[in-house]
Amino acid sequence: MRQAEITRNTLETQITVRLNLDGAGQGKFATGVPFLDHMLDQIARHGLIDLDIEAKGDLHIDAHHTVEDIGITFGQALAKAWGDKKGLTRYGHSYVPLDEALSRVVIDLSGRPGLELNVEFSRAVIGQFDVDLVSEFFHGLVNHAGVTLHIDNLRGKNAHHQAETIFKAFGRALRMAVTPDPRMAGAMPSTKGSL
Repeated sequence: MRQAEITRNTLETQITVRLNLDGAGQGKFATGVPFLDHMLDQIARHGLIDLDIEAKGDLHIDAHHTVEDIGITFGQALAKAWGDKKGLTRYGHSYVPLDEALSRVVIDLSGRPGLELNVEFSRAVIGQFDVDLVSEFFHGLVNHAGVTLHIDNLRGKNAHHQAETIFKAFGRALRMAVTPDPRMAGAMPSTKGSL
């Protein structure tokens, strides 16, 4: 069973992430950041990952620490759930449109953290959500999951649509990458012999 539960407690946040990579796309979120809950639900639904995230953070300051630490904890849970990565597809990609917006996400379960995020949001805030936090979430995730992630918003005029296509595409790319490849027969998907 490719499941994990990780708890992270700091002076700024208390976070628990539970996930099942072989789930049905069920999500349960209580982060205190409603727009992030909506985006996490996109990852679960389109990634076919069962994902349960509870977070309490210093939201009286702003959402920065909470969003970043959720990314960190989610990344740690992913790394634990997929284990040594033997037999996995390793690479994943997806293009997702939403009305006028279109995003592409490409992921490599490389063991080497790296984020290329190319998006010019049409406005700085979606509801009460600062769009800079999209970057903070994904930086935390890639650094602690050990993945290389390229995110490109190719077009979009509505910031909500731009963000939603990014999170949906991430979910679908992640699903592709963590899918076992029967032709690998448990082999490591790398010429190095390890990831």
